[in-house]
Amino acid sequence: MTAPAPRKIIHIDMDAFYASVEQRDDPALRGKPVAVGSASSRGVVAAASYEARAFGVRSALPSVTALRRCPTLLFVRPRFDVYRAVSRQIHAIFADYTPLIQPLSLDEAYLDVTDNLRGLPTAWATAKEIRARILAETGLTASAGISYNKFLAKLASDHRKPDGQFAVTPDMGEAWVATLPVARFHGVGPVTARKMERLGIATGADLRAQTVDWLRAHFGGSAEWYHAIARGRDDRPVNPDRERKSSGSETTFNRDLLVAAEIEAGVLGMADDVWAWCAKAGAYGRTVTVKIKYADFHIITRSRTGTAPVTDHDRLRDTALALIRSVLPTEQGIRLVGVTVSNFAAAEDVSLPLFDPPA
Repeated sequence: MTAPAPRKIIHIDMDAFYASVEQRDDPALRGKPVAVGSASSRGVVAAASYEARAFGVRSALPSVTALRRCPTLLFVRPRFDVYRAVSRQIHAIFADYTPLIQPLSLDEAYLDVTDNLRGLPTAWATAKEIRARILAETGLTASAGISYNKFLAKLASDHRKPDGQFAVTPDMGEAWVATLPVARFHGVGPVTARKMERLGIATGADLRAQTVDWLRAHFGGSAEWYHAIARGRDDRPVNPDRERKSSGSETTFNRDLLVAAEIEAGVLGMADDVWAWCAKAGAYGRTVTVKIKYADFHIITRSRTGTAPVTDHDRLRDTALALIRSVLPTEQGIRLVGVTVSNFAAAEDVSLPLFDPPA
């Protein structure tokens, strides 16, 4: 039997989406450092233009920190109704090429164009045409990653940003991954990346050198995923019916922990990972869950569900901290902690207290 032909996957990622929409609609903002959000003392940057990113301003950064890094930063109030409308335009373009579209957020999606509706011979040509249509119809630029699986396509879309595209072919996938820092890998958050670096894993090549058993001992249930992506493998299909039910992050400690402060620090790190995804995706849930795995592998969870979505970074951290403190002090070592947000609200039902109310 012959092996199946490689899939043709495109990851489309809009360039600084919210900020670019604001610069498109207000010529006075073009070429200037712009942050979507609020300059208030408890404000958080929801998105930053490339001019602002040059100063180290990024999404989920506290506004006071952003202003210290870039005193000339211009804050613009978010217009989520406009962003959603533009996102619908973009997804209508996608639908002209394939029914296999998996949105990740308002500004990015996977497309399986193995059998595209336009009959274009290559994924490269398909991505190029899609990006040209997005620019013509919305006035915005997009970047694209093209590969034979989702993991590599998402990595590739960052490689020629902004307004570019990059392809990772089957014969270069594993070797290309080997050259990249693990901090760039989708599914490796900042806390996990720091843990990997402490263990001597800085690049894809370092990760590939580890056995599944060694990875399982240090990273638990994520071991098989890390082992696969270090080799450029990802069998996940593009799922057009996928609805995100939750966002979570977990870490396995280098040793079983008993000290409350160390355990709490791990939980806060996971909360920060989750918040980064929620802020980017514009998805906020009412339920926060903390997962604890003890040294004997016994697992418990503690959850709290509010009447409104958690739309504030500090509130997520405080809730996660309260939940882990409900099981502290502990006489048995803790080997793993995780934080998950679920029970997402519909986008139109979300109000964001991190932004100032209208004047």
